[in-house]
Amino acid sequence: MTDITSTQDAEFDSLLPAAHLDRRAFIATATAAGFALAVQPVQASTVINTDSTGLDAGNAAVETANGALPLYFARPQGGKKLATVLVVQEIFGVHEHIRDLCRRLAKAGYLAIAPELYFRQGDPGKMDNVGAILEGIVAKVPDAQVMSDLDASAAWAATQGGDPARLAITGFCWGGRITWLYAAHNPKLRAGVAWYGRIDGAPSELTPKHPIDVVASLHAPVLGLYGGKDQGIPVADVDAMREALKAAGKPGELIVYPDAPHAFNADYRPSYRAAEAADGWKRMLAWLERNGV
Repeated sequence: MTDITSTQDAEFDSLLPAAHLDRRAFIATATAAGFALAVQPVQASTVINTDSTGLDAGNAAVETANGALPLYFARPQGGKKLATVLVVQEIFGVHEHIRDLCRRLAKAGYLAIAPELYFRQGDPGKMDNVGAILEGIVAKVPDAQVMSDLDASAAWAATQGGDPARLAITGFCWGGRITWLYAAHNPKLRAGVAWYGRIDGAPSELTPKHPIDVVASLHAPVLGLYGGKDQGIPVADVDAMREALKAAGKPGELIVYPDAPHAFNADYRPSYRAAEAADGWKRMLAWLERNGV
């Protein structure tokens, strides 16, 4: 008779990143990152529902050297020379929560763009468990590919009413880490806002560096928003990033909400914390304005 528990354990063990996290650490990280919620496709309704009244919003595609990159965009109707914000997804892809965030930014006067950064590797919306998303998609996405796709998205924005001189980026969870990396990649970036993005980790072939490794190369100031009860991102990592910014003479600010868990802005998950999310959103808009975006 097959031991179902042992079989599940073996399958879980196969998802552990090599030479990075042990089983216990991976469980803590995955749970804190909200991965456990992905036992079914992300279809949950959001607490905040932003309509498209007064906006141009919809889907588009950007031609790249190896395929058409799908994206969702939102902007004020008839807007020209708009400050642009690249919105980087969680591991679950560009689902309704991410699209809603784009509309919220558009209501604030921005051209917001959320590219489907996994489109070559797969569609997480068609997968019904986190193991398939992590192993089948996320683990196969190279940082270099993501940087190139974000560059293509920024270039597209300049042809769609965006002002290339006022470019920013914000990202959530997986996208929070990408926010830091892109701030070190694009010298034209004006500002970044990283929501509970991973700061440190072991390098791999596809993810050779993490945010703590690129502090000296940052081209734009980054606001980091973190939860004090995030089991996957220790406050010690946030403190280390704060010290690294200071040592490198780089502008930036890191905010820790003491009682907030990971994904406190994700209003379709139990991790959502309305007060911290509202404060973070206010701080993000102020940060963009302060840095000329």
